[in-house]
Amino acid sequence: MDSPLLADGTSIDQLQLAFDPAGLAVLNAILGLVMFGVALDMRPSDLGALVRAPRAAAVGLVSQFLLLPALGFVLAGVVAPTPSMALGMMLVAACPGGNISNFLTSLAGGRVGLSVGMTAVSTLAAVVATPLNLAFWGRLSPATAPLVTRFSLDPLDLAGTLALLLVLPVTVGMAVNAWLPRVAGALRKPFKVGSLLFFAAFVLIAFAKNLDAFVVAIRLVFLPVLLLNGAALGLGYGAARLVGLPEPDRRAIAIEVGIQNSGLGLVIVFTFFGGLGGMAVVSAWWGIWHILAGLSVASAWVWWDRRRALALSRPG
Repeated sequence: MDSPLLADGTSIDQLQLAFDPAGLAVLNAILGLVMFGVALDMRPSDLGALVRAPRAAAVGLVSQFLLLPALGFVLAGVVAPTPSMALGMMLVAACPGGNISNFLTSLAGGRVGLSVGMTAVSTLAAVVATPLNLAFWGRLSPATAPLVTRFSLDPLDLAGTLALLLVLPVTVGMAVNAWLPRVAGALRKPFKVGSLLFFAAFVLIAFAKNLDAFVVAIRLVFLPVLLLNGAALGLGYGAARLVGLPEPDRRAIAIEVGIQNSGLGLVIVFTFFGGLGGMAVVSAWWGIWHILAGLSVASAWVWWDRRRALALSRPG
């Protein structure tokens, strides 16, 4: 993979995006608030429901943490234009479900309880699964292995960071929802809306500070992100259909596998990879694209359901 050059002759694979320590602290805080807001919708009973009906959850989690990282590795080797973008695709594929998956599942007519439970389990499992997947697949590719070595990625260090960023806010959020339901009800909507707005503003500021890099890189990463996201949605739905799960479960799993926590990806890029250009662009663009794709897929399912209901209601 030959790395394209920016206007000043800098390679995208050599580019370190501008981000000061204060900006990284803000990103960490935003991610913590996002995960706290997500956890305000979670209850211990959501996890219990998965235990009582484990087949759907098992299909979703295997797709999320085993099949999707493998698929991301294969696609990165085929369509990623540079090694740093290939590693960014592997990173996104290794992240847990995104924070809007539950909303999109509800919109699409999927089983929301399964989506919420999977979000909780995948978020907690990501403390171990994300570092292991990123280290394994990143070192397996001859193109990306030098980057993993260059930045001395330590899965244990990454796991410790993820425990702080994911487990702590999720645990606190679930506790507030369980013990202070009125407080959780009052906080739920402001946290959801506010955290998304803050994250969007953060990404836009990052774009503005590194405009030259993003102008070149977005053009290159558009197709790889589109293909990986489409493959992830198809993988979740296809795996659920293959084992005979009902349609609401298929939709929930498809969205859960296709909507990745790109905010977590950005934190990892800036904390462990020094803002490596291609990785950052993939994570940032994924955060925008997967919302557009998720809304489009959910809307298509709503249209299909209405059309089917109309056809069934006609006499004869």
